[in-house]
Amino acid sequence: MTYSASKERYATMKYNRVGRSGLKLPAVSLGLWHNFGGIDTFENGRAMVRRAFDLGITHFDLANNYGPPPGSAEEMFGRLLATDMKSYRDEMVISTKAGYYMWEGPYGEWGSRKYLVASLDQSLKRMGLDYVDIFYHHRPDPDTPLEETMGALDHIVRSGKAQYVGISNYRAPQAREAIAILKQLGTPLLIHQPRYSMFDRWIEDELLDVLEENGVGSIAFSPLEQGLLTNRYLGGIPGDSRAAGASVFLNESSITPERLDKVRRLNDVAQERGQTLAQMALAWVLRGGRVTSVLIGASKVSQLDDNAAIVDNLSFSDEELSRIEAILKS
Repeated sequence: MTYSASKERYATMKYNRVGRSGLKLPAVSLGLWHNFGGIDTFENGRAMVRRAFDLGITHFDLANNYGPPPGSAEEMFGRLLATDMKSYRDEMVISTKAGYYMWEGPYGEWGSRKYLVASLDQSLKRMGLDYVDIFYHHRPDPDTPLEETMGALDHIVRSGKAQYVGISNYRAPQAREAIAILKQLGTPLLIHQPRYSMFDRWIEDELLDVLEENGVGSIAFSPLEQGLLTNRYLGGIPGDSRAAGASVFLNESSITPERLDKVRRLNDVAQERGQTLAQMALAWVLRGGRVTSVLIGASKVSQLDDNAAIVDNLSFSDEELSRIEAILKS
């Protein structure tokens, strides 16, 4: 069946300007890290991308190694672009990244110009695109000079293969240096993609200040702490959960009784706000306007509806923020 996007798709979603650029991103963006790979059901991924776009989620975030297997998320998304979304390409912000291991040999990861340019060429081929809107360096490279990595990003924009460039997982001093190099080259850094949630607040120490001072936007990944900040763990660790499966990012050893108690107390605050815990956790990340967008994952369409509904209640009272802070620091 031919896909026709909802005529109401822009009616409720909130769009935030990315730093001092001309680009806006939806408050909620969809990441294709999990559930969109070659081992997953294509029709489920298709339904989620369609529903996301119908909800006004115009930003879709990928990386060269997303799957599994690596590359398969981009391939799946390329099929959707060809069959469903082609006529909406100019309404979409599509991003991809390179930095983690992708192929054998000395040129298959990190931050050399050779790797970054080759990886983006492969990503464009998998997705059937001439360009992406945002291309990220996925992680700092301890061995390649930052001038080379940022020079590659500058080259990629000038070659027309990306409209903007970003960085991910950079600490504040590295981000400051990257910003300065790109500014000198004439290709401003658009955005930083750090991990950020109620339980992982490292970006508050210095990074957010650096980004704000330099007019760089931010999009937070893992804002729900791999599902911990949802109602899924209110009764303990489910047997079929990511934590029970010994995920690298969330496992039973990291879900202590003290942390579960915090989750339950946060849920009480969310209920008083008329939100689910996930909705409140996403809205909290966006509080104050310092974070441009929250990057969500999904395994079913209903999760998209739940998460997108945060735009109905993004404000916090001082009393609510104080209660949340007391819980997090307890």
